[in-house]
Amino acid sequence: MVKEEEEIKLGFVVSEFHRDITYQMEILGREHAEFLGAKVYRTVYTPGTFDMPLAVKKMLTDGAVDAVVTLGCIVEGATEHDEVIASQLTRKIMDLSLEYNKPVTLGVSGPGMTRLEAQERVDYAKRAVEAAVKLVKRFRETK
Repeated sequence: MVKEEEEIKLGFVVSEFHRDITYQMEILGREHAEFLGAKVYRTVYTPGTFDMPLAVKKMLTDGAVDAVVTLGCIVEGATEHDEVIASQLTRKIMDLSLEYNKPVTLGVSGPGMTRLEAQERVDYAKRAVEAAVKLVKRFRETK
């Protein structure tokens, strides 16, 4: 059995698109990780949410983190582009989580929301961090 005091190392993958919002998500996520006793070990910035799966995979491949937290927002545009991006992103990060047997949590808000609604959902970062920490703890308990 692993000691409960063992530090939980998180990786953050943060979208730079709508950076005014994702910056707030990143700060909130870091603060919540510290509150929960976890450490943000590594952060990778991607141009947008569409680019996140490759960064998640590289982070999981190097094995230095216990879980990956994705942070971003997908704002509705004039087409259904936001729905396609959200659908593919969630599917791919779920696949990576299963492939590498490590939690990859979704702190990406959207689709179908305005910038104002995205701003109101910056707390998705806290939810994603909390889910990652809980899953790592549960997996450690079952070893």
